[in-house]
Amino acid sequence: MRSCKLKRIARKAAYTISKFYADGGYVCDMLEPPDRGLKQTMSLAEIQRLKVPGKTAIPTGLYRLDLNTVSPKFKDRSWAKPYGGRVPRIVGIPGFSGVLIHPGTSVADTSACPLCGENKAVGKVLNSQKTFHRLMNDYFELARKNGDTVWLSVE
Repeated sequence: MRSCKLKRIARKAAYTISKFYADGGYVCDMLEPPDRGLKQTMSLAEIQRLKVPGKTAIPTGLYRLDLNTVSPKFKDRSWAKPYGGRVPRIVGIPGFSGVLIHPGTSVADTSACPLCGENKAVGKVLNSQKTFHRLMNDYFELARKNGDTVWLSVE
């Protein structure tokens, strides 16, 4: 079993910035839509009442990552091809589905998915594809090949 953490550090009206840690060490920054205070422990009805579809960060909580998901949307992108189109999928999120960790620059590039990169510009992450390759090569692909279960804590 392996663990990673998405620690939200900047909750703004238009976006959320987080630090991503794997096995206790800092790896990269992540960008999500606005955090609307959702928690995994809330009822589905409460989550649906507070959620703005396509414009809400996932609820805080503990989730398993599926490292074998081939994304129909991203499988042919140059950054996904080295991994057979596999993109880390966060599973079991109440009120959300199809949430993937993938490259992007701004909240316009996501509906709820955490975008990996370097937070070197306000409200954005840069060097996203390079960061995605580092995440995949140094962490997710290794865990997948070893058959490790990976858990993501969103705080």
